[in-house]
Amino acid sequence: MCAHCGAEMPLRSLALTCSNACRQAAYRARRKAERAAAVPAELRARARWVRHAAKRPMRTDGKWASTTDPSTWSDYATARDCARGEGIGYVLAPGDGVVVVDLDHAVRADGGLEPWARLIVDALPTTFMERGRSGTGLHLWFRGELVHGRKIRRGEVALEVYGRDRYIILGDRVPGSPSELAELPDVAAVISGLVATRPGSTP
Repeated sequence: MCAHCGAEMPLRSLALTCSNACRQAAYRARRKAERAAAVPAELRARARWVRHAAKRPMRTDGKWASTTDPSTWSDYATARDCARGEGIGYVLAPGDGVVVVDLDHAVRADGGLEPWARLIVDALPTTFMERGRSGTGLHLWFRGELVHGRKIRRGEVALEVYGRDRYIILGDRVPGSPSELAELPDVAAVISGLVATRPGSTP
């Protein structure tokens, strides 16, 4: 029996699918399931999802979404399965207790981290991480509270941290990173302290 459509297969056939179309469809379904499994369950459980196009959040009906209007957001499955736009994003909403640390230009061409980024990643709790759409950015996801976002540029350090009224475009999960969010109490103080103690930084 075909693993995708359920059609009868020839006796003694070693193939798992009945046609090339079913093989490709089965592959796409498997990849979709793998990508879903890579997204933390606590994020998938919330209706905070949007599509995106040209770096702007988009509703699943193709109209523009707003990071402050929950009526323009969708559940994870609806956003994931929508064909509009260029991918999915997650809206950071007040009261949810989700914070994202965004390290810009942190990943080298060989896949390793820039030294300043490695120092920050190693100093923070181990948590769910994914690479930004550009391939050189890194998003670290935490449980925490942050009312006012911050953008920090000091020397080679390029860091942003947000906890509300922003959306984050989801990239590929960093291999080996957990599928859960770590706790990060007193987010603002922790980030300020990390940046201030980086080599070459000034308080």
